[in-house]
Amino acid sequence: MTQSAIYPSTEELLTPEVTRAGAAAAPAVHENAAIPSKLLFGVLPVRRFIPQDVHSVLDYSNGLMVAMAGLASKRPEAKVAGVLLGASVISVSLLTDYRLSLAKLIPIEAHEVLDYAWSASVIAAPFALGYKKRAPLAAMIHIATGAATILGSMFTDYRAARGRMQSAT
Repeated sequence: MTQSAIYPSTEELLTPEVTRAGAAAAPAVHENAAIPSKLLFGVLPVRRFIPQDVHSVLDYSNGLMVAMAGLASKRPEAKVAGVLLGASVISVSLLTDYRLSLAKLIPIEAHEVLDYAWSASVIAAPFALGYKKRAPLAAMIHIATGAATILGSMFTDYRAARGRMQSAT
């Protein structure tokens, strides 16, 4: 499958420093500016207009929102789900290869997949754990945050801060 001129393949735009195994990583996002993010699911030509820094702030705020909604609930299952799901997205964000993290251990492509998995988990938690009716406010916040994260992830321009991208094989 070939990509159009609007969405050139990542391999065509990668510099040798980015693609060489063991090479020094690009120092910052500005040197990666010419590298477009990959097509959504590799095929959908959705314009990705949310900057990575905005997405990373949203990751942290979504984690706090889910955790706080759970903690504000009187139901123990909503509390546990909120804290665990909130802590998980914050932990992943702290370890992702983007500028607002502590350690660049998780490739940005893996982070994108984890965003979708996390969102599905946040949406499913009120139903799977049975607090949808017993803690409706927490459930509504969890479901809305999960849906908003899916939408935000679809339009985020994912680029690695250090220039380390997975091969497109």
